Amino acid sequence: MTRRALPLLLVAFELVAQTRSASVRISIDQKLGPLQIDRIALGQGGLSEDPIWQERAVEIRELHPKIIRLFVQEYFDVMPAKGRFNFASLDKSVDLIRASGAIPLLSIDFKPKVLFPVVDQDIVEPNDYGEWENLIFAMVDHYKQRGSAIKYWEVANEPDIGEDGGCPYRFKPDSYTRYYQHTVAAVLRADPEARVGGPALANWKSPILPALLEFCASAKAPLHFVSWHTYTNSPKSVRGTIDGVKALLAKFPSLKPETILNEWNMSLRNPPEDVRFQPAFILETAWQMKDGGLDYSCYYHIRDYHVDPGRFGQFMSRKGTAAMARWWNRMPQYDGLFDYQNTMRPSYFAFKLLSRLGGERLGLESSDASVHGFATYDPEYGTYNLLLWNFSDTPAEVSVAINGLPGPYTAQRHLLDATAISNDENVRLRPLKSLPLTEGASDGRISLSPYGIEYWSIEQARR
Repeated sequence: MTRRALPLLLVAFELVAQTRSASVRISIDQKLGPLQIDRIALGQGGLSEDPIWQERAVEIRELHPKIIRLFVQEYFDVMPAKGRFNFASLDKSVDLIRASGAIPLLSIDFKPKVLFPVVDQDIVEPNDYGEWENLIFAMVDHYKQRGSAIKYWEVANEPDIGEDGGCPYRFKPDSYTRYYQHTVAAVLRADPEARVGGPALANWKSPILPALLEFCASAKAPLHFVSWHTYTNSPKSVRGTIDGVKALLAKFPSLKPETILNEWNMSLRNPPEDVRFQPAFILETAWQMKDGGLDYSCYYHIRDYHVDPGRFGQFMSRKGTAAMARWWNRMPQYDGLFDYQNTMRPSYFAFKLLSRLGGERLGLESSDASVHGFATYDPEYGTYNLLLWNFSDTPAEVSVAINGLPGPYTAQRHLLDATAISNDENVRLRPLKSLPLTEGASDGRISLSPYGIEYWSIEQARR
């Protein structure tokens, strides 16, 4: 035996020794209501006025996201001069979202020079709130008249951390509530059916959120949704932010806002080296979101993209511009479903499998805290769908019991192979041997590798 073969053999023995056993039971007759997996949606980072993912519009449309969040940054130049408005550049990105079938969620993140003549992240309120409201009214009215179907208007992005979050302002609780009041008043004058909210915090524990809730409750100001962000390698920590925001909302029972976690991903400063981790992380986090009763989320983000320091230098400090340029132009990135070269990452295929979970959610129970899944019945396709994953660094042998099948069925199985060298969908979502399932109760057994993912399309057996 060669020295090279010996470590491989030891690894094999280690894997066998560490393999866990788990059982999963799906109840066909336990209907839990629509899964609404399309609410696990998408966003695009505030990097450029370019329609960043235009060449991937078809692929995004195939994911069927309900909403797509877009930063409305100063590079769109929506107010080039007092009393002049320019939406031509922004129109392209809004139209791209609509072409994907999604509803735009626009985050208001700009500081026009005429209203903010000094570049300073701590100058957060315009020098003329009347002109600011005119601008916001004109923008909302423009998209209402165009029929752009913009439902959500978000007031600011990461206002608690300023330029560190890629936006040119750092608010305090009192300045944010004033800014919010003026901004949403203009939005709703232009479109009374719009939904307004914020504050899209980098840290949900920021005092800005309770200040906003207190203000809206006492002044009876509109607050249709609250939003925040988190980046962590722990889906349970993501769940903790959902539980925390909901506990805070419970202190203000007169408010009934939707909850939108509209930036999330694994820790981008400390990403795990295992390429299998991110797709499984996406699925496990989606499960935690659904289990925690989150209304919407927007994965950050669709495509990685280099920034132009000259553009950001027009509205951010030299330090803030340099930080943006270093992060996006020099650092390794793992955010996007597509990389800088517009190539699909394995994370795209995790969303592709989620998109196949149309219809009614079915009961699914697991004996293992790291093996979770979704099961649905999709009347459009006439199929039952099962997505299982092992969010663990050890393999699992999983027995799958399906109760209540109305006849003989066949499970067409696919494995998400994050290690494959090809992005061909037939390679990345690799077909496995099909599994016959009998009427009533049926059992199967599968092996899930560390961070392994398997999808079943359960179809009526051909006679």
